[in-house]
Formats: sequence, structure tokens, C-alpha cells
Amino acid sequence: MNKRFLITGGAGFIGSSLIRYIIQKTNFVVYNIDKLTYASNLKALNDCQDIKRYFFKKVDICNAPKIRRILEKFKPDIIMHLAAESHVDRSINGPSEFIKTNILGTYILLEETRRYWLSLSNNRKKNFKFHHVSTDEVYGDLKNKKDFFREETPYMPSSPYSASKASSDHLVRAWQRTFKLPTVITNCSNNYGPNQHPEKLIPLTILNALKGKKIPIYGNGKQIRDWLYIDDHVEALLKVALNGKIGETYNIGGKNEIKNIEVVEKICKTLDQLHPSKHKKVKKYKQLIYFVRDRPGHDKRYAIDARKIRKKLNWVPKQKFETGIKKTVKWYLKNIDNYKNIKSKTAIKL
Repeated sequence: MNKRFLITGGAGFIGSSLIRYIIQKTNFVVYNIDKLTYASNLKALNDCQDIKRYFFKKVDICNAPKIRRILEKFKPDIIMHLAAESHVDRSINGPSEFIKTNILGTYILLEETRRYWLSLSNNRKKNFKFHHVSTDEVYGDLKNKKDFFREETPYMPSSPYSASKASSDHLVRAWQRTFKLPTVITNCSNNYGPNQHPEKLIPLTILNALKGKKIPIYGNGKQIRDWLYIDDHVEALLKVALNGKIGETYNIGGKNEIKNIEVVEKICKTLDQLHPSKHKKVKKYKQLIYFVRDRPGHDKRYAIDARKIRKKLNWVPKQKFETGIKKTVKWYLKNIDNYKNIKSKTAIKL
């Protein structure tokens, strides 16, 4: 029997990549629900539209009656919860949407899932799983250069976004502990790759450079992030959804720790090779780099220890940053027309 996946936030960057991966690699049935906010992109799922195993419904996870009807009708075996507001800058300017979607939305989804799960037969109940997809930002800032985020690292979120995701993680654990709801959690490092919304660092850098616009970098640009190519991430997510142990957390990282300034410089160098600048006074794209005032509470370093998922589920990232960023730049060059009319915010206004 083919498993039935309900995926929340499936029109987002990670969600759409996950759905494409499941449809391409398995015979599973996928039901995608998404509120379709500014960051959603149904075009990323064009290849799935005519496939009979794929379904889409525009739904806000805060709408309990609609969630209940979908669960009763679709009868999923696995729920993968990716729906979230995820941009740190926006959470600083307006935290309320993050509190509503990431905390209240997760609570409503957990309660409706619990109601549905309790209605299942013993066999289906035993094989059901709720997979909550989260971020390494819940752990806060690494002070020691030799330290890494591990599954047992205490939570110390720094932004309204990471605090809202930390809250949702705690809710999931509480529902597992108190109500025995079969849950797993994953916390990932920074994702990148095709179809990412242009407000994020890598697509923003690529698109600004191609337009001859300035490329903003917060502070001194020495903040370190662990970069995870999207295809590696979704492969790990499916492994956890299918084989992860109930009640466990798995950290997913790319083993690519790089300073933000180095990320931007690598992109500029790649663009110089693949698409030399035609803009006046811009011989090399790195000339467009400029530094802006650092954002409040900006964490200096993230780094993930992914030994657990490697040992328990035999997953390791395949993509090095150098090859992954080249693939990403090539994709945006090929699809630049899709982004001509999209306006993205380059820095928060304080």
C-alpha cells in the first residue's frame, strides 16, 4: 500500500522541493496544503500538476475546521509540517504573523492531528507519524569556535522568528510526551538552491548582481552559517519521515561552514565566469558589495553536528558548497525572467 503524505507549506522553497522529490522518487500519494503567502510559489510544482498522486488545497493551518475535514477525507499516514513564516528580518519588523502561524498554527495542527490519530485503527495508529520540520536557529549563537549544535543543545533563540520556531518545537515534544502523539523533529541549517525566494541571501545576491544593483551585507559579513543544498535536505527529510524513531530529534547540516561575505564573494566569482557583467562601471560583480548596519540580535555562528542522522539513518550530504552554488547560479541564470518583477527587501529599516 502506498503511503499517503500530507505536507503543510508545500508551496514554499523546502516544501515544494520535498514534494517534487517524493513524487519523483516514490509511488507515495501527496496532499499539499499551503496558505499561499508572498513566499509561496506554485510554479515550482508545475511538474506535479498532472500527476494523479498529487493534490493541492489552499488552506491556512490556523483554520481548524478545514484542517479537520482534510484529515478526515485524505486520511494521511504521515504528516510533514513545514508551513511557517521564516524570514528573520520580517519577524523583527512584524512579529505577530510569526506568532500566529508558527505557534498557534502548529498548536491547531497538533490538536487536529491528535483527534484524527485517535480515530485510526490500532494498526494505522501504530504506523502513523507527525514530522515537524524546524531550524538550527532555535539553538541561538555558538560562542566557542569548536562547538556545534547537537540534538541536546539547549534552546536560546535570538529573534522573534527563531523564538516562534522554538515554541513550536516545544509544543510538538509536549504533545508527544503528554498525549503519546507519534512525532519526530528535524532541525536544519541554512538551505539554498533553485526556487528560493529572493529575499534570502543567496538568491538576493544573484539577482541583485545580475541587475547591477548593490549587494547588501549585514555588519562586517563575518557571520558563519552551515549551508545545506536543498536536494540533500529533502532526501534527509524523507528518511526521517519513513525511518526516524518516534520522540527523537535529528539535526541536518551540510558540513559547509562559510562566512556570509565569502558566500557573496563566491557567488560574484561564479557569475563573473558564467555571465560576465554588462553593466557600466561594473567589471567584477564584487564591486556591488556594500555593508549595512547589522540587524538586532544577529547570531554570529551556526554549525550542526549531524552525526546522529548519519549513524542512525545512513544520511550524509552529497553536495559541497562550491558545486551546489554553481548549480544554483546556473538555475537562476536560466530562470531569470521569472524574477524580473519580484521586489525583494534588501535590509530591514530600523
